[in-house]
Amino acid sequence: MKTQILLISIVMIIVVACNSNNKNKSISSEIETNQMEDYRPQYHFTPDSMWMNDPNGMVYYEGEYHLFYQYYPNSTVWGPMHWGHAVSHDMIHWEHLPIALYPDSLGYIFSGSAVIDWENTTGFGSTENPPMIAIYTYHDPKGEKAGTDTYQTQGIAYSLDKGRSWTKYKNNPVLPNPGIRDFRDPKVIWHKETGKWVMVFAAQDRVKFYTSPNLIDWTFESDFGMELGAHGGVWECPDIFPLSIEESNEEKWVLLVSINPGGPNFGSATQYFVGDFDGQGFIPSSEETNWIDYGADNYAGVTWSDIPENDGRRLFIGWMSNWLYATKVPTERWRSAMTIPRELQLIKDNNEYKLISIPVIEQNKLRKGKISMEAQVVSGEATVETGDINLMQSELKLTFQLNEDSQFGIAEEFGLELSNSIGQTLRIGYDQTKRKFYIDRSKAGRFEFSTLFAAKHYAPYEAKSQLELRIFMDASSVEVFVDGGQLAMTDIVFPDAPYKQMKIYSLNGHTKLLESEFWNMDTIWK
Repeated sequence: MKTQILLISIVMIIVVACNSNNKNKSISSEIETNQMEDYRPQYHFTPDSMWMNDPNGMVYYEGEYHLFYQYYPNSTVWGPMHWGHAVSHDMIHWEHLPIALYPDSLGYIFSGSAVIDWENTTGFGSTENPPMIAIYTYHDPKGEKAGTDTYQTQGIAYSLDKGRSWTKYKNNPVLPNPGIRDFRDPKVIWHKETGKWVMVFAAQDRVKFYTSPNLIDWTFESDFGMELGAHGGVWECPDIFPLSIEESNEEKWVLLVSINPGGPNFGSATQYFVGDFDGQGFIPSSEETNWIDYGADNYAGVTWSDIPENDGRRLFIGWMSNWLYATKVPTERWRSAMTIPRELQLIKDNNEYKLISIPVIEQNKLRKGKISMEAQVVSGEATVETGDINLMQSELKLTFQLNEDSQFGIAEEFGLELSNSIGQTLRIGYDQTKRKFYIDRSKAGRFEFSTLFAAKHYAPYEAKSQLELRIFMDASSVEVFVDGGQLAMTDIVFPDAPYKQMKIYSLNGHTKLLESEFWNMDTIWK
């Protein structure tokens, strides 16, 4: 009898194990299928499904980078906003977590920021367990529909378990609306010189600064930007932070402000200002309008709060789309991706301050299967042998020599072209006569969803004796960093077939390609 029971038990264990294995295989297969959809990036953050836009509440705490984001869980088109949530130990590999903040009686949960209240100024936690505080905009759809001007207010919520669960402040909103439409997107920082919290948020055609001792009681301090910067549309998603000038002891403050529409290549974009900030008001060093990225598809980007001092980097990520066509792009189960994370640095060139963007060094861990190509002179076109490199999931690094005398003459334009089997082409190049860099996606793939999508996007750029390109291609996006990040351009593309061929082109003259390195990039969805 005992033998029979033992045999039955063994059989049951085997059956359960087999069923469990089959279930795990099914789940694994489903995840793999979902992440291998058409146009799904393989090393950029995307929602598992449905709609995503602005990055929100980016904060670092106890070894985790938190990424909250505007999220609508019921459709791939924008709707009542929630805060989606993911965490990472390296900004590269992400774990999806449950929705953090849901709409309530005060409205949808629009964009905002998050901080660690280390001194427990709110009283929501303790110094031993400081609360994580989310600061966000309430958007009341009923008030908007009724035609009021006070339908956007600022609220807060707190978490005592590393962002896994949230409690909204019982007396929200902490900052009522004084009668201004488009009163939103608070970014909060601790200003140690004055010992106060500072909130900067967008208010139509400018930003406003408020201060608080406790993140609850707020005092108005100043406005900025009514007569400065680009004003083709509404200002959104500001950020402010100090940066030391590279290779000097000088420190300046950087103010980021997104605008929609009004970008340099139409639609959405993010401008920046460099100047001084005393905790109350911002004074710019120049009245020039500068752009953090000249491509069409880097918007609403902000930086992580509470990065440890022993790291010291200013880390940025943006939404990789444009409101001109964001709700219409040809993806089915999900909409939108984030840019790769970037380190922002400040340099001084000819007495002008310039913000540069550099892919974070953690990105390098995804490299595999490197190949290199010898230097060569190109006149016309030259096919590049890329071996086993999957161009649709790659990093490409090329350095060109400019203005070198030759019997061929100096090229008017040069760059690289990616193409597929049905003749669609993506060009990334430099026009020496116009002194402009460009991404040309006018023939790169699908564009039927928007009359504004197929275009050649330009950026003014004064190249020197050499031009270095670092290009990240990932399924439906291309991010280009020129000369160590002195210029950045980000565009999305939707080819009908994979790009499998690469050419170097040089128009009406010669160009010397000094060196090149290509890598396959590993997927983060494992």
